[in-house]
Amino acid sequence: MTSLHKNQVKFNSNITISHTGGRLSNDSGLVLLKELMNTFGFSHLAKQWLRITDHRAYFTHDNLAILEQLIMQLIADYSADSSANLLRQDPVFQAVLGKKQLASQSSISRFLNRFTEENMDQLQALNQSLIDKARLIRNDTELVIDVDSTHSDTFGRQEQTDYNPHYQTYGYHPLVAFDGLTGDFLKAELRSGNQYTSKGVKAFIDPLLHHYTSTLPHTEILVRGDSGFATPEMYESCKATESQYVIRLKSNRRLSQLAEHSVLYGDNLEWEEREVQYFSLPYQAQS
Repeated sequence: MTSLHKNQVKFNSNITISHTGGRLSNDSGLVLLKELMNTFGFSHLAKQWLRITDHRAYFTHDNLAILEQLIMQLIADYSADSSANLLRQDPVFQAVLGKKQLASQSSISRFLNRFTEENMDQLQALNQSLIDKARLIRNDTELVIDVDSTHSDTFGRQEQTDYNPHYQTYGYHPLVAFDGLTGDFLKAELRSGNQYTSKGVKAFIDPLLHHYTSTLPHTEILVRGDSGFATPEMYESCKATESQYVIRLKSNRRLSQLAEHSVLYGDNLEWEEREVQYFSLPYQAQS
């Protein structure tokens, strides 16, 4: 068996022969992500909002560089910290992050250990600043805040993990809020797995409503939620900021009776098909 040992050919010295397959990557889409982050001035905003306590005497990667790398990894679907060790020589990651070598898994783990509850609030402020910039660019004049809760599975004995009877598994039960028109991720709050859907929703939604009514006073706000958020606290928060709201109510006999008197049936109704009708009526719970 013969093999080619020389890396160059004589007829054209610019051509080199490689047996390694070249510097290849599956993550070229990160170039567009980096362009977007640059347009929004992500690095400047991160320096403005994040204050991470760091007692390292010597380091190769500063905290903001590690944060940007971690964001890139998560968006590229490298969810495990250990993926950093495989990506350290990736040409696209090196190009978009402007580094010859990326932070290792151990560097990322130590970075996460430096995070405090105050830093989590700072991340929320950073996220809010980015969303505000996006709204100004799009010239948005309407906002639909979809409030919901979700479930995140946990494994092992993680702090505050607990059993959720609705999902019938162990994990966390965080609160989340999205813009129903654009899909923008507005806010999240981590909670123990056994927390009820609306637990702490007033403290969660009030800062959002006050922020948008003060910074964007001409924005029309609509808050939407399922029956788990049908609580007086939720209504009061919306009324205090003059925000519209649509909250689903759990079905009960009285509501069913009121609906029966309001539903209209046409002569040509196809009974085998579902039909949704909208109407308004006064209703007040006994308690």
